[in-house]
Amino acid sequence: MNPQISPKVQSEQQVSAETPEELVARLARDGRAAQRVLARLSDARKAEASRAAASALRKAEAEILDANVRDIAAGEAKGLTGAMLDRLRLDAQRLAGIADAVDQVASLPDPVGQVMDTAQRPNGLALSRVRIPIGLIGIIYESRPNVTADAAALCLRSGNAVLLRGGSEALHSNRAIQAAMVKGLESVGLPAAAIQLVPTQDRAVVGAMLTAAGLIDMIVPRGGKSLVARVQADARVPVLAHLDGICHTYVHAAADPEMARRVTLNAKMRRTGICGAMETLLLDTQFRESASVIAGLLEAGCELRGDARAQALDPRVLPASDEDWDTEYLDAVLSVAVVDGLEAALDHVARHSSHHTDAIVTADDAAAERFLAEVDSAIVMVNASSQFADGGEFGLGAEIGIATGRLHARGPVALEGLTTYKWVVRGSGQTRP
Repeated sequence: MNPQISPKVQSEQQVSAETPEELVARLARDGRAAQRVLARLSDARKAEASRAAASALRKAEAEILDANVRDIAAGEAKGLTGAMLDRLRLDAQRLAGIADAVDQVASLPDPVGQVMDTAQRPNGLALSRVRIPIGLIGIIYESRPNVTADAAALCLRSGNAVLLRGGSEALHSNRAIQAAMVKGLESVGLPAAAIQLVPTQDRAVVGAMLTAAGLIDMIVPRGGKSLVARVQADARVPVLAHLDGICHTYVHAAADPEMARRVTLNAKMRRTGICGAMETLLLDTQFRESASVIAGLLEAGCELRGDARAQALDPRVLPASDEDWDTEYLDAVLSVAVVDGLEAALDHVARHSSHHTDAIVTADDAAAERFLAEVDSAIVMVNASSQFADGGEFGLGAEIGIATGRLHARGPVALEGLTTYKWVVRGSGQTRP
């Protein structure tokens, strides 16, 4: 190292001199080396490291919030929507919640080393399947800086190293959060490369990550439909997909009116910018309080776009286009349809759901059970707000995302979803005839 050049400047010069592929390869090699250290840590050591990272986040509050102010100002100048700014914004309370979530991950049972099942073969071989870390996980995400901490904490606790590539909107916040967590790791003697953040916003780096087979073991995209579509189309690395949250709530004919009003209002308006927010409301034609449910949402400041029968219930409901039924608004906008019973509701959900989270409000147990059995989503709910679609609310701690595919993991992906397994075979000299 040239003693006349600061480490930060020298690092930036190194990045600028590398191709995206060379940069990703270097970061991946460093991450894989760090992961080998993590893989042999005890449960207690990983928990200690997680708590050190949480403590470092709290100590760096001023720096992180100052960085977030810069991101918010840049976002406002770019004309980001209110919902996008809300996803981006940090304050002391939100940052405390992020640090608390990292602490909670430290307290979760460690899945690594768990014996999933065992078998004894007639020849005396003893077989077992044991959970192990996946390795180096690449996270590609957009405007939510909390993902930086959540992903890093979950990967660390499950013995994985992580390579983070956040969106430009949260550039300064992500850097401050990652720097704090690395400081926490180093304070307990663990390698900084266990939690890495790609040091450039060059979009070609995303392509380099997607094609880094043999270096990155799994990619997790967190963002909008276009990001996930690109990842799925271009990746040569296994992908754990988190698709958009086109979440439905169906108010059945037998729903309790007060429950229907309360659940639908919370499902949409508690936080409109999260993936578990309701985006389509289905009202049974036999439910007699539909106008009251619609009025409650309108009076809370939600714009409603509905079919002809929904518009007839309240003149303030705007006409819905065909695109509305397939739109994740992430804002105070909601599509509304009136449907002819459970069969029609199931058909609508099957055609338009993104298989994230769908819910029914009903006092009819048979209708509830049919909905649970036939809706093919990662999360299905009865008489509850879709805003509960969250790893923390499921008792899993922070989450890497809501996986909507059918393989490896589904629903909130936390520690167990970041592990795979290997077969362990113990013999006493057996040979195969």
